Amino acid sequence: MLNINEIKFDDRGLIPAIVTDFFSKRVLTLAYMNRESLEISMAEKRCCFWSRSRGELWRKGETSGNFQEIVDIRADCDRDALLVRVKKAGPACHLGGDSCFEDLLFESGEAEDFSLDALYELIKGRKNQGKEGSYTSYLFEKGIDKILKKVGEESTEVIIAAKDGDKAQTIYEVSDLAYHVMVMMAELDISNEEILKELSSRSIIDKKVKQEKMT
Repeated sequence: MLNINEIKFDDRGLIPAIVTDFFSKRVLTLAYMNRESLEISMAEKRCCFWSRSRGELWRKGETSGNFQEIVDIRADCDRDALLVRVKKAGPACHLGGDSCFEDLLFESGEAEDFSLDALYELIKGRKNQGKEGSYTSYLFEKGIDKILKKVGEESTEVIIAAKDGDKAQTIYEVSDLAYHVMVMMAELDISNEEILKELSSRSIIDKKVKQEKMT
């Protein structure tokens, strides 16, 4: 593990800190730290930056309540930049956005990254603004009872495929189930992040006794 004395601050005594969401892996913001704010961040396990505009320490969330709980801090190979992984409470951007990096400047069009977060955002878009001929929009129009019925049907299909030992079909059916569960989540305003946080808080994977009690 590095010693803070190995970190290279610039001639102003600052180092850039790239903050990312521990769950979604999304880049949240780029801020700056000096030695004092870095020491505070490590001691309090919450992000503390140096505000270049105000010329003072800035504890993220101090006024907004949008704290960033630090998971870990890593330095790059030159020791002159930091990567800070956090579990955030609320928006990261002062404008109210989930990330400071929202405005698209260039897109090559060569490839589109797929992620569960991107899929969820697409599903929410269909909820907020329906699209003619869209199956997702149709589900939202029909309401929660129809959505739950589909979740039940797809759960049964997963069980049947798995019972038959058909891996390919099970993958197909699990994908259908996952999609319909995400539609249900969007209908109830439950985010992927909330599910990940709940799973993270349980830590049940290696706790056999607790698992047995849950079943």
